[in-house]
Amino acid sequence: MEVLKISAKTDPKKAAGALAEVIRKHGEAELQAIGAGAVNQATKAIAIARGFLAPNGIDIVCIPGFTDVKIGEEDRTAIKFIIEPRE
Repeated sequence: MEVLKISAKTDPKKAAGALAEVIRKHGEAELQAIGAGAVNQATKAIAIARGFLAPNGIDIVCIPGFTDVKIGEEDRTAIKFIIEPRE
């Protein structure tokens, strides 16, 4: 599964375009975000991507969860969003 990393400075429209492209190609994707600002941008990107995919007849669902990531020497907890088409 392709992982897209989102930061607080990520443009949600650009992330939504990338997310929509990954969904079209692979059928699923994962977004990872660390911190409130990044989670906010990821949430906006998911909502925008849903609008991008709707004309193609693709309705997506989001499954949130936690994941551990290593940044340098530090272990951090990230929010992950698994995005897949609604069945």
